[in-house]
Amino acid sequence: MNSLLSLKLLKYVFQLVVNNFVVTVAALFATILLRKGAQLGPAEILIWLHAVRHAHLFLLTFLLSIGLGILVYFMYASRRVYLVDYACFRHTANCRVSMASFIEHLHHMPSLDDNSIHFMTRMLEHSGIGDQSYLPNSTHYIPPFHTFNDARSEAEQVIFSSIDDLFAKTCINPKTIDIVVTNCSAFNPVPSLVDMIVNKYKLRGDVRNIHIAGMGCSAGLISVEVAKNLLRSAPRNAHALVVSTEIISLFFYSGRNRAMLLPNVLFRIGGAAMLLSTSKSMSRFKLMHTARTTTAAQDKSYQCASQEEDDTGEIGVNLSKDLVIVAGDTLQANISAIGSLVLPFSEQLLFVLSVIVRKLLKRRIKPYVPDFRMAFEHFCIHAGGRAVIDAVQRSLCLSDEDVEPSRMTLHRFGNTSSSSIWYELGYIDAKNRIKKGDRVWMIGFGSGFKCNSVVWKCIQSASNLDGPWADCIHRYPVGTYKVAK
Repeated sequence: MNSLLSLKLLKYVFQLVVNNFVVTVAALFATILLRKGAQLGPAEILIWLHAVRHAHLFLLTFLLSIGLGILVYFMYASRRVYLVDYACFRHTANCRVSMASFIEHLHHMPSLDDNSIHFMTRMLEHSGIGDQSYLPNSTHYIPPFHTFNDARSEAEQVIFSSIDDLFAKTCINPKTIDIVVTNCSAFNPVPSLVDMIVNKYKLRGDVRNIHIAGMGCSAGLISVEVAKNLLRSAPRNAHALVVSTEIISLFFYSGRNRAMLLPNVLFRIGGAAMLLSTSKSMSRFKLMHTARTTTAAQDKSYQCASQEEDDTGEIGVNLSKDLVIVAGDTLQANISAIGSLVLPFSEQLLFVLSVIVRKLLKRRIKPYVPDFRMAFEHFCIHAGGRAVIDAVQRSLCLSDEDVEPSRMTLHRFGNTSSSSIWYELGYIDAKNRIKKGDRVWMIGFGSGFKCNSVVWKCIQSASNLDGPWADCIHRYPVGTYKVAK
């Protein structure tokens, strides 16, 4: 026990000195100068100052001015982007589906055999999804049927209601929207989803709009980065509307391939709308960093989540058994990209030293895992499934409390694809845990395979906590989830 306390104290002192290196050096230098000055006395100090050439003083002042100018340039050259607010789709009671109802509907699908139904039942029981998640209206019919019009109706319901809530929260006039970015992987009608928004809210004719398709569950964070880049080239105080959703009405797989049946169990209806701006006024979060990693050049990664036909011609999304392993490898690559931007220098140094020791000793010892809780107060990990959350928790050595928003979002709403991270942020907000100065790390995974990160810093606490969690947050958290070490 004493040795453990000593190690913790030693690490704390190490972090304090390394993370405040400049201050430490300046303090030592000032101490040396003061001691030297005390030894010389006032007369000797004046003689030394007169001996210094004016050219040297001018050169020193000039170099300090140049250095300060460069620092100010890099700090303010890039225009800051802020998150004004966000709104998640609030599900209606008629879309709620219990496990028993879901399984009953499966029995009324003639294309599914008993083995397929048994497999999906078993997967549902171990999925981490609760008994009150939501599915589109078309899946509630017996037998369920799915048409293009059903998918369009789902898109209008999710997207328009989310935007209406966002506009109500921010009190913004739709005519002031300069940029619109939408993402939906599988459902891409003509006109596009972004055109639907422009038509519904009668946005200006010069609005810049982009729709992102086929990028999977990480597309929401990609949309944020796209909006950030567009905002930085737009006039000052511009506004960008970002909408993330996945429309599942048209893509319920009715074949018998087990790898393609799993999405039927995991995915649920959901969406979110976000308002970004280069104006700090009324904004809640400041966008600190974005980092994107793709491993699509590797066949194993490229094929681990793909939309395809089965042997009978039925279309679905095939989730490979390698998905969790690929996600872990891609996460490690993304950690390398984001870690250098957010981790204290002490954690980066300890990681580098551990790598050097491993190579020198030529032993397969575990590398040092940086403590990301020193960089973030909150984590929003894509609620892709229980196995994905478990893998991320193990990789980052996070506590059960750190991954609570992800697990509870999966339990309450299922996998809502690219919008899941916003339901997780909504959970943290509903628990009133976000304080001014807190940092939030959003992690998204998507087909390709991709891992994307977005880092926010809270600059204003929430005042209106009305949202999808409002009627149920008092019941959460539920259950106890332990991860095998």
